[in-house]
Amino acid sequence: MNDQAPHPTVAVIGGGYGGIAVAKALDEHATVTLVEPKDAFVHNIAALRSVVQPDFLPRMFLPYDRLLVRGEVLRDRAVRVDGHTVELASGTRLTPDYIVLASGSSYPFPAKSDRMVTTEAIARYQAAHDDLKRASRVMLLGAGAVGLEFAGEIAAAWPDKDIVLVDLAPDILPGQYDPRLRVEVNRQLDDLGVRRIMGSGLVQLPPVPAGELGTFTVNTTDGTSIEADIWFRCYGIAPQTDYVAGDLLAARTAEGYLEVTPELRVVGFENVYALGDISAIDVNKAGVAGREAAVVAKNIQAQISDSEELTAWSPSRPVIILPLGPTGGSGQLPDGEIASPEVISKIKGQHMMIDRYVEMLNLTP
Repeated sequence: MNDQAPHPTVAVIGGGYGGIAVAKALDEHATVTLVEPKDAFVHNIAALRSVVQPDFLPRMFLPYDRLLVRGEVLRDRAVRVDGHTVELASGTRLTPDYIVLASGSSYPFPAKSDRMVTTEAIARYQAAHDDLKRASRVMLLGAGAVGLEFAGEIAAAWPDKDIVLVDLAPDILPGQYDPRLRVEVNRQLDDLGVRRIMGSGLVQLPPVPAGELGTFTVNTTDGTSIEADIWFRCYGIAPQTDYVAGDLLAARTAEGYLEVTPELRVVGFENVYALGDISAIDVNKAGVAGREAAVVAKNIQAQISDSEELTAWSPSRPVIILPLGPTGGSGQLPDGEIASPEVISKIKGQHMMIDRYVEMLNLTP
C-alpha cells in the first residue's frame, strides 16, 4: 500500500474486552475510532470480587486515554448501524471502510455495571458491599458461573453468612462440561457451607430490590421456604444489538445475536465483523472475545493489503476458570483437565487478571 495514500478507516462499536483488543491491534494499520459510552474500561472479571473487597474498585475501572496511539476513543453511543454508516447519539455520522461490532452483552448487577460514569458505578458497588456486609442471609438466584463465583466470594469474605443458591436446573453450572468439574465444585461448596436448592424456581421474586438490604421470605414452586436479608440476580445475559438497522437486520437472530461467517464477518457483508457476546458463534462463552478479536484484526489487515487469505475462527472446547474466593475454585482447561484450586487461584483467583488489562490499555509505568 502506498505510504502516501490515506489510511483505511475502522469503527469499533464497544470498548469491552473484544473491542479494545481489536482496536489496539489495528491502530498501526488503520485510522481507528472506538465508540464507547462509558468513561472508562470496566474490568468485569473483577466485579464480584469488588463487591466483597471494595479496594478492588479503583482497579476495576481503567481509563482509555493511552489505548490508541493514532486512533481515538469517542465517548458516544451507537444508535443506528446499517452496515454502511454508523450513527451516534451525539448526531455524529461515521462512514468507515470497516465496521467491527463488539458491543457485548448486558447482565444484572453486580456481575456487570450499567452506569456510564465511573464515580456513579463505584458508588453503587460500595453501597452493595455495605448492604451485603450487614446481611446475615444471602440468596443468589442462578447457579451458573456467576452465581457460583459470587457465592464463593461471599463465603470467603464472610464465612459466617448463610448463603443459598436457587436454580430451576437440576444441577449447577449448565453447559457441556466434564461431570468431574461439577463434582469438584459441589464438594467445595459443601466445604464452604453454601446451600443449593436445585430444580425449583421461586413462586415470585422478593419484594425487596436486588442488591439492597431488606429481610424477606419467598417460596419455591416445590414448597421450600427461604428467608434472607439480601438477594442478587445471577442470570439474564442479553446481547446488546438494539442499534442494528437497515440491511444489517437480516443477520440478527430472534435472540439478538448476529449471524457471522467462519471469518467472523456478519453474514451478507464483506467489511462488517461481529465478535464476542453478540456473535452467534460460541454464544455466551466467557473468554472468547479476545481470541475472536485477534481473528478479526488479522482479517481486516489482510483485506487492507488486498489479500484473499482470511483466517477462520475455530470454535473452542468448553473452557472455564471458576474461582470460589481468592484460594478456591476449579475449572476445565483447554486440554480437558479439571483444574485444582491452586491452579485457579494462580490463573485468576488471587489477582482477577487485572495486570493483563492494565498492560493492554498501556497503563503500566
